[in-house]
Amino acid sequence: MSLLSYLLFPLLGLVAGVLAGLLGIGGGLVIIAALAWMLPLFGIPPEASMHAALASSLASIVLTGLSSARAHARRGSVLWPTVAWLVPGMLLGGWLGSDLAVALDGTALRWIVAGYCLVAAWQIGFGRTRAPADGSGVAPPRGWPLTVAGTGIGALSAVVGIGGGSMTVPLLVWRGVQPVRAVGTSSACGVAIGLASALGYALHAPAGALPQHAVGYVYLPAALGVAAASVLAAPWGTRLAHAISGQALRRVFALFLLLVALSIPWSG
Repeated sequence: MSLLSYLLFPLLGLVAGVLAGLLGIGGGLVIIAALAWMLPLFGIPPEASMHAALASSLASIVLTGLSSARAHARRGSVLWPTVAWLVPGMLLGGWLGSDLAVALDGTALRWIVAGYCLVAAWQIGFGRTRAPADGSGVAPPRGWPLTVAGTGIGALSAVVGIGGGSMTVPLLVWRGVQPVRAVGTSSACGVAIGLASALGYALHAPAGALPQHAVGYVYLPAALGVAAASVLAAPWGTRLAHAISGQALRRVFALFLLLVALSIPWSG
């Protein structure tokens, strides 16, 4: 493949970054679907393309999550006591989930991710979250139930290749956290999920799982290219979110995710 071909990964990162900034969730699922189709073109064996798509997406989340968490922390939107209770479970769950995913074959992973896309499409297009009129006085949630929930969130996120925001944000809003703080806290937690899961995909992978430019199942050109562009593009999506009417756009993207769900089982 030519050097020009590798520009496809930053281009994908730009699209995913805008979507993530615009809608809050869904960008990671777009990355996975696109990589599952693209990676065989770069010499990745078709039977390993889904594992590589998930692993590379999770590795990219480490960098994009750090950028997002830093921006939210500057605005005081990260509830660090809550992060401290969630992260141990997410680290454990991400590691165990990646171990499970490596043991599954590519076809099973495709159907699992497709099913999660359907759930995300419904949540983005028609789901509702409720929050108190003013959650500014609510103490940051703490306690071992958060660690238990974090383990489940981390494990499922590792299997479907995302940072867990579509689960962490509703959980925190249900616990009375303001949505903006729930998103900021979730972005910090996503770094832990991405790190533990990507390490799991790298270390649990069989020897020689990918032919070149890879650590285990993490295909480095994809992970780094997507991450670098996503970091730059996410602020554009945030600005668009304030300029465009939200609900109609969310339903259009929900329809797009539905198409993604239908395409994933036949990727690779």
